[in-house]
Amino acid sequence: MKIFVWLGNSAARIAPIPLLALGMLLPFPAGAEDLITFQLTVKNGYFHPETIEVPSGRKFKIVVKNEGSGPEEFESIELRKETVLAPGVTRAVVFAPMKPGTYKFFGEFHPNTAKGQIVVK
Repeated sequence: MKIFVWLGNSAARIAPIPLLALGMLLPFPAGAEDLITFQLTVKNGYFHPETIEVPSGRKFKIVVKNEGSGPEEFESIELRKETVLAPGVTRAVVFAPMKPGTYKFFGEFHPNTAKGQIVVK
C-alpha cells in the first residue's frame, strides 16, 4: 500500500505503511471503554455466580474463566453463544443489548450441574 500526501501542486510519496500501523492511528469506536463487564468462573462443574444480572438495552461482556482441571463450555442456545475453555483459560463473550427476561446458559461437559442464567432488568 502506498500513501500519497498532497503538497500544493505536487504529491509527495510516503513509504508503504503496514496496515496494522495504519489501524493504530484510527480512533477507537465510541463506547468501547464503557462496555459493562461481568466475571463468571467455572470450577468442578459449577458456575459462580449462577445468576448474572445485567441492565436491559446495554451491550455487555461476560469474562468466563475455567478454574477446573478439565475442559468446560459456556453455552446458551437461546442467545446463540458458545465457547469451550481448556483448564486455566479465560475468554470474553460479548452480548448485544437484550430485552428484559431470563436467559439460561450451561456447561456441556457437566450438563447436570453447570447451569446458570442471565437476568436482564
